[in-house]
Amino acid sequence: MEKIMDYPVLVFALSLVVLWLSAQTGAYLRRRGDLDEGVREDLGVILTAALTLLGLIIGFSFSMAVSRYDQRKNYEEEEANAIGTEYARAGLLPTADATKVRELLKSYLNQRILFYTTRKERQLEQIDARTAQLQTDLWSVVQAAAAAQPTPPVALTVRGMNDVLNRQGYTQAAWWNRIPIAAWALMGGIAICCNLLVGYNARRIEGKIRRFFILPLIVSIAFFLIADMDSPRGGVIRVHPQNLESLARSLSTP
Repeated sequence: MEKIMDYPVLVFALSLVVLWLSAQTGAYLRRRGDLDEGVREDLGVILTAALTLLGLIIGFSFSMAVSRYDQRKNYEEEEANAIGTEYARAGLLPTADATKVRELLKSYLNQRILFYTTRKERQLEQIDARTAQLQTDLWSVVQAAAAAQPTPPVALTVRGMNDVLNRQGYTQAAWWNRIPIAAWALMGGIAICCNLLVGYNARRIEGKIRRFFILPLIVSIAFFLIADMDSPRGGVIRVHPQNLESLARSLSTP
């Protein structure tokens, strides 16, 4: 189920088909018997309440997706700031250590940019492995420098390296933080019920096929947008590492 949410276009197509079939099922059940006016009014009240609830849940889920997208953007900015600050603080280390840290930070920065831009699972595994190795190397250098020369400037550099490593962890946690499957199931269930009621409560069945298509289309578009913003890699709306790329250009400039 989680894999499907990484493909917003597939979410849109499946939603459209399932919801349209739900409306057609309601219309089919409606053909089996007429409804008196009292029952129709009761169903109208239920349909209105169900559509209101569906709108609220879609709005709540959209808000969750937007907040997670903004969180990923903020962490990208913070990660770029942490790496840039540590690159500058590396000058407080002895010359040999400073040179090594800065070279490692450049390689680390390239891996972080690839983390944001790649979509292939195999390549992502390689990036994660390389990132973990670079983190170990970076920490080893500053740890050795702090043990050899425990001065306040070196301690400041160690603190900056700790921020660099922590920001990567925060970023990874934000990319794992997705809309719960239970919320998707709730939205889908209510949407199916609404379309069943729309088809079942129709006054005339003949000639309503196109009109039965409108509500499924609207809800499917909403589902597509939510899935797109909630998917860090599979969607059209993604976090571009513009701050990291800007930092990489500044560090490559002589």
